[in-house]
Amino acid sequence: MGGPAEHDSGPAAPDPDQRSGSGGRARAESLADLLGGRGGAVDATLPPLAFAAGWLLGGESLWGGIGAALAVGAVVAGVRLRRGDRPRSVLIGLLAVCVAALIAVRTGRAEDFFLIQVLSNAASALAWAVSIVVRWPLLGVLVGGVLGQRTRWRRDRALLRGYGRASWVWTATYLVRLAVFVPLYLGGQVLALVVARVALTWPLVAAALALSWVVLRRSLPAGHPGLRHPVGGEPSAPPS
Repeated sequence: MGGPAEHDSGPAAPDPDQRSGSGGRARAESLADLLGGRGGAVDATLPPLAFAAGWLLGGESLWGGIGAALAVGAVVAGVRLRRGDRPRSVLIGLLAVCVAALIAVRTGRAEDFFLIQVLSNAASALAWAVSIVVRWPLLGVLVGGVLGQRTRWRRDRALLRGYGRASWVWTATYLVRLAVFVPLYLGGQVLALVVARVALTWPLVAAALALSWVVLRRSLPAGHPGLRHPVGGEPSAPPS
């Protein structure tokens, strides 16, 4: 998924997933609750913003932009480590900034700082689509991993179908980004790429979390015990 986003308030009706021991129901738990807040997605926009600032202040200097992006990327990595983010996730984020900078240095074109974003979104769109077709929807893999379910969710026909349908929402987010990024990249529109990167990061992730949560909940039949309690059975036909 693209990363965490702000929490989805969701429908007012409580989810059957969240029941207290006395038979009452607790606050509805959304995908945003399970997959995290918007902090990581916001952090991802800071190095591109720094790149644009350094590029402009340096008189469209590529080295000015790269220096600013690397400095901010290092600061963001340090802050994320201090607040308890997983080191592997932090290092991957910092590595992405370094690779983007290296590509721009090698080509000498400022717009190539965003090439890795174009390629990663194309790869992500393909991966999410393929995961649905082969009946391993990535949303189910992610949520199942967070909930410690391993592959038990796949034995629940309703959950498998729901995760498949909701995963199409995430596939669409990557296609939307590609539709915006590719023309701007090909046109060498550096500042427009920065604006698009910010606009299509955590706001789009927040929308995808909310919409995929609605799709998933509506795919479950009445009386289903919820995401935390997969119902046994063999996987059904591929989710539509």
